[in-house]
Amino acid sequence: MKQRLLFLGPPGAGKGTQAELLCQKERLLHLSTGDLLRAEVAAETSLGKQAALVMNRGELVSDDLVLSMVENRLNERPEGWLLDGFPRNVIQAESLEVLLEKIDQPIELVLFLDVDDELLLERLLARGRPDDTEDVIRHRLDVYREKTAPLTDYYSQRKILKTVKADGNIKAIQRSIEEVLNLMV
Repeated sequence: MKQRLLFLGPPGAGKGTQAELLCQKERLLHLSTGDLLRAEVAAETSLGKQAALVMNRGELVSDDLVLSMVENRLNERPEGWLLDGFPRNVIQAESLEVLLEKIDQPIELVLFLDVDDELLLERLLARGRPDDTEDVIRHRLDVYREKTAPLTDYYSQRKILKTVKADGNIKAIQRSIEEVLNLMV
């Protein structure tokens, strides 16, 4: 099975859930940038302190800072990892590619979890979070299509993108992901 993976998909596609399941089963390092940022801040590392200053001002942490955190974690576990939530745009993908070449850990496979908008809307509304209103969710999906969706073309051109239909239940999606991964051995 491929050991250096990236999950792509719109909000509500199940990336985090499926990443957790796969990483537990295959003993891969699950790198969610949100979790990574929170862990660095909690551990009060020098990168975490820099991130906290930015986050406390309500700003986005710079790509360079996130890449430094990712590099530190990947160097700890070069034998296998799954990136979830990063990169979010083509510029970040290009920077990540340079970093991964430098540490000799290129992405082996990108899985795109494909779900139609109406099911995404239904899933996200069902979470019951106060900020998950229909208007906010539709706006997030528009932002995703504008900024993140071009990554599917980026990785498709590199011939490392596979699409998984993610409109079933958690177990069915997990089986579909495992089928793709088993075909890629």
